[in-house]
Amino acid sequence: MITITLCCRLDQRRRAFIDAARALFLEQGYERTTLGSIVERAGGSLATLYKLFGNKDGLLEAVVFDRAAESEKLSRRLATTRRSPSEALPIIAADLREQLLDPEFLALTRIVMTRSIEDQAFARKFFDRTATGTRDDLVEMFTQWQKDGAELTASPCVLADLFLDVIVSDMHSDAISHSTKIVHSPERTNARLQIFIKGAGLDEPVGKQAPACRITKTSPDIG
Repeated sequence: MITITLCCRLDQRRRAFIDAARALFLEQGYERTTLGSIVERAGGSLATLYKLFGNKDGLLEAVVFDRAAESEKLSRRLATTRRSPSEALPIIAADLREQLLDPEFLALTRIVMTRSIEDQAFARKFFDRTATGTRDDLVEMFTQWQKDGAELTASPCVLADLFLDVIVSDMHSDAISHSTKIVHSPERTNARLQIFIKGAGLDEPVGKQAPACRITKTSPDIG
């Protein structure tokens, strides 16, 4: 019982540290945020923070990957359904758009970009934990549609990259410029998506019933 209680307390403390660190990183920037200010806001002690995260970089990693793991709604919505490409892709695109253009996600993306320049190991780990998983799931999905009779105009790998570019390009421009004159409306995204669907050869019904769409990620490609 003591061990279980201690684990629960550590989990609660970990949650408090992550929430406080995220808020301060966004308010003050990563470099200007001190571990002392995080402890002051979250409660607890520096000793506990070091025990849970090792150092400031470890805490940043926890914040970033925690944010990437928050959204599981796409997999929940599509895991038990069987949809055609023309039905599934707009749902996936809308979900990715909502995540990628979220102001908090954009702010964290700027921090990730900076840390990735300074820390190649962090960059590789982040890419493997986020972008690679999303892309792999999309490749699997396009491959299955091809097996089911869809006459794709390019390989599943190429189509996965192009599909992500429909959304990721808006995120990159907003993350770098903080704002652009172009309004990234859902209608604009859907217009580009329809061009992609037609160009990919996915505007016609697939020979068989479309497979269940399995997207195990929670964060899309931001690389």
